[in-house]
Amino acid sequence: MKILHILDHYKPHFSGYVFRTSSILKNQRELGLVPVVVTSPKHGKVENAIEEIDGMRVYHTLESDFGTVSFLREMRLLKALQGRIEEAVVAENPDLIHAHSPSLNGMPAVKAARKYGIPVVYEVRAFWEDAAVDLGTFAERSLKYRVSRRLETVLFRNADALFTICEGLKSDMIARKIPAEKVTIIPNCVDAKAFAPLPYDEEIAGRLGLRGEVVFGFIGSFYHYEGLGILLESFAKALGKGMKARLLLVGDGPESGPLRRKAEEMGLLGPVIFTGKVPHQEVNRYYSVINVLVYPRISMRLTELVTPLKPLEGMAMGKVVVGSDVGGIKELVTHGKDGFLFRAGDCEALAGLLTDLASGGKGMRSITAQAMETVRLKHDWKSAVERYLPVYERLAGRR
Repeated sequence: MKILHILDHYKPHFSGYVFRTSSILKNQRELGLVPVVVTSPKHGKVENAIEEIDGMRVYHTLESDFGTVSFLREMRLLKALQGRIEEAVVAENPDLIHAHSPSLNGMPAVKAARKYGIPVVYEVRAFWEDAAVDLGTFAERSLKYRVSRRLETVLFRNADALFTICEGLKSDMIARKIPAEKVTIIPNCVDAKAFAPLPYDEEIAGRLGLRGEVVFGFIGSFYHYEGLGILLESFAKALGKGMKARLLLVGDGPESGPLRRKAEEMGLLGPVIFTGKVPHQEVNRYYSVINVLVYPRISMRLTELVTPLKPLEGMAMGKVVVGSDVGGIKELVTHGKDGFLFRAGDCEALAGLLTDLASGGKGMRSITAQAMETVRLKHDWKSAVERYLPVYERLAGRR
């Protein structure tokens, strides 16, 4: 069965979006499916209209300049992507079209599918309008927000089937009068071979001055919703009460500058270490020197509905994971069983938890063992990708 996947962007970009996509495509190939890819104009400029990546054909949309006028820009983008999807349909004759978030990919995919009589499914990884609010593109409940939400709801109704990554997103879709049986959850997962416990990396620890230290850490993108300002304040409170530890922040993003300035103003540079962006192939080495990973996400629609990927990586590597009690993290972590939760935004609660963990309490060894088991049982890529098959086969058979 040949599946035409419509993507916002793909390799050589590095992002959570690409990591999830590449895992899906790899496991679909191992199940005997034939995935083919079309990338949207947002992938960026490319030299070749068609290339082969990981043994798959990738069709790029070459147009990339659509102006700056809202709505008009999006309409031009939609038209260009639809045209490229239709070209790929004619060339590949797929059994089914599988469009992935955002809705700017799903809408042209549905039009192309209807034109050629092909089933179409849409996969929701986050709601476009909520992500735009956090990035400051537009305000919640603004006209653009309401229009975006309405367009995506119409897309849900027009697709033949829907996939999403977690219960939070599915519940919101059902609240929009989408039948529950139309939505299948394909959770975020971890490649156990890529994220397995590693020996302590002496070179990294020595270079960063971490040898013999208890190390709290965050690895990921520095966005406002990650709550890293809360982490700095909580860490400072814990140090003020006598805790001995270091805080390692690995990555970069829009909040990198403000966070560094905040740490400097609080006199934390030294106990807090910023690595900046590190090569993807070296990320696991940084995981190896961290004792406890902290994900203090603030409470907002995006974080309440969407499950993050990074805590799963830490759990798979045998690390203690601490997260705020937003809905997206509560779907992954059970407090006191395979990790720890604190009330979102509560610096005192997080400071107390950090202090307890720094002292070696809380039965950390049993927590990490159970975390690895949770990932193995609930977040294995092979098992998750197999859930696509019944939906694909039903729709392809109906065609």
